[in-house]
Formats: sequence, structure tokens, C-alpha cells
Amino acid sequence: MGKPRPADPRRLKAWRRGRWSEALCRLALRLKGYRILAQGWRCHQGEIDIVAKRGGTVVIVEVKARNTLEAANCALSARQRQRLERAAAAFVARHPDLTGLPVRFDMMLVTPRRWPSHLVDAWREGCL
Repeated sequence: MGKPRPADPRRLKAWRRGRWSEALCRLALRLKGYRILAQGWRCHQGEIDIVAKRGGTVVIVEVKARNTLEAANCALSARQRQRLERAAAAFVARHPDLTGLPVRFDMMLVTPRRWPSHLVDAWREGCL
């Protein structure tokens, strides 16, 4: 979750927007009763923006910040979903207390001047 090279102002702006969006989404999830287990978790398989838990379900959350809801909703490719699924499996494998719990994949869409839109169960593992 390191900072991009400051020599590129566009990348720095996008990085800051992403971090702010993820923080806003973590707040929204906490207000809904989710417990945040990890943020910006990285492994060889990929990066997970937010790992949360609610009840007996592990929730893998991908945050997309765009200018419109439609653009944010279309921003996750099949390849990215596969990477998230592999990263989720790695996360659960490294946390034995989560083994056997159902894993759900959600998306949170962030647009200017609006509260994040939470898409619960945005896709199922292995369904492209």
C-alpha cells in the first residue's frame, strides 16, 4: 500500500482518492455492523482492499472510486475477480480461525459527493 512516486501528480491524486475512498468504505461498513479484519492486504496472488467479518461470514470488499456509479460498477474485470478470489483463499489460509467460514465478495462503489454504494454478494467465486 505504498505511495506512488510523487513525480507523477496524476498517479498521486488517484492514489490519494483510492485511500480516501477505502477509509470512507471502512467507516460505512463499521456503521453497518461489520468488523474490519484487514485493509490493503497484499500477497503474491493479489491485493484485497478490505477484509471484514459480519456474523459468521468473511467479506472480501473491492472498492472502486469513479465519477459515476456505472463506471465504478464496470471497473472490475474478470481477471481482477480471479485475483481477488485467489487472494481471499490465501488470506483465509493464513488465518486458521476463519477456516470453514463462508466467504462473500462485495463491491463498494464511491462517487463524488455521495455515500458509498454497497453491492452485497457482487459475484460468486468461480462465476465469470
